[in-house]
Amino acid sequence: MLAATATVAQAATITIATVNNGDMIKMQKLAPKWEAATGNKINWVVLEENVLRQRVTTDISTKGGQFDILTIGSYETPIWGKLGWLAPLEFPASYDVNDVFPGVRDALSANGKLYAAPFYAESSFTLYRKDLFDAAGLKMPATPTYAELAGFADKLTDKSKEQYGICLRGKAGWGENMAFVDTLVNGFGGQWFDMKWNATIDTKPWHDALNYYVDLLHRDGPPGVTGNGFNENLALFTTGHCAMWVDATSAAGLVYDKATSQVWDKTGFTAAPHGVTANGTGWFWAWAMAVPTTSKNQDAAKSFLAWSTSKEYVELVGQTFGYTVLPPGTRISTYANPNYIKAAPFAETVKASVLTADITKPTMNPVPYVGIQYVAIPEFQAMGTEVGQLVSAALAGQTTVDAALAKAQASVSATIEQAGYK
Repeated sequence: MLAATATVAQAATITIATVNNGDMIKMQKLAPKWEAATGNKINWVVLEENVLRQRVTTDISTKGGQFDILTIGSYETPIWGKLGWLAPLEFPASYDVNDVFPGVRDALSANGKLYAAPFYAESSFTLYRKDLFDAAGLKMPATPTYAELAGFADKLTDKSKEQYGICLRGKAGWGENMAFVDTLVNGFGGQWFDMKWNATIDTKPWHDALNYYVDLLHRDGPPGVTGNGFNENLALFTTGHCAMWVDATSAAGLVYDKATSQVWDKTGFTAAPHGVTANGTGWFWAWAMAVPTTSKNQDAAKSFLAWSTSKEYVELVGQTFGYTVLPPGTRISTYANPNYIKAAPFAETVKASVLTADITKPTMNPVPYVGIQYVAIPEFQAMGTEVGQLVSAALAGQTTVDAALAKAQASVSATIEQAGYK
């Protein structure tokens, strides 16, 4: 595979902007193999998720040209691809693009062209401590409701032991707290807009969902919850502080990793919780890498993408770090790998969650947009960030749920009208 992708005429140094998630950290550790085989070098810019999104959005929209590879997702890719900001990707036959799940390919394409190479894909689900449930005489259902989760959390919180009934994202950001909150609102029967693009935030489903979220985390969540995103909750869960955690299916391999998790042999998993509907209660996301058209090292950048998202790379991760932590959710061949199936009891559940998440039917009632934990329009990044900050403020007690949602309604309504949707 390396020989097939080493098409660079002369050595280049490429700059990669990426997120500080575990799968990307493993990629940095393995990247010297690509550097040695191609003669190229990599300058890594590793950022916290919210900072990454801000930096890459600013750079690409202003044609800054700081980066040769951007780590982006299924929200940005089709929008930026249509705007002509990303270079289309064509890989050699050995890459086997048909091995990538069709839904993942489609989410990273626009106008029939692939604009980003998927590193891993995820939905969301519920992780829970089997030992704590057994000790309390509790049984986790296959498809739990939000009401059931709240009941379990109340019974399993023991703050004297720093044991919290539930951990959820509280850090502000359209891809941090709002990734969970959007699925919560969906489950309570809510949505961002009606079919005429009227904002529907200051409505009963949003109020019910946000009051549930704030009250539950105040009763049964860890301290400092407004600072907790994916990585912070992963650390809390793997060190034994959370009885339950609703988050990305990509957490599974990290939670079951004997090398880093204290609860790998005590963890169970089940579907994401639902409320009055199951539509849009498990999100869909693909972390992927793209080459901006401003890159002066496009050949080298595309060579790295072909290597770091290949079948051979997936196998290299298994051989180096163990098969439990293979990049999940992107390749058919990963789920046919007997080493992975043996090492990862969650594999089929994750696969099913990713493949059944339907971004075209994200809510109980019809909506004019696609996207489960985001609205696939360019304006959403700013809207989602502002609403995420208001939700975080309500969680911190700096404002009320009612006031936060009223302000969110006014802001989103103004933005959508100014953008010409109405």
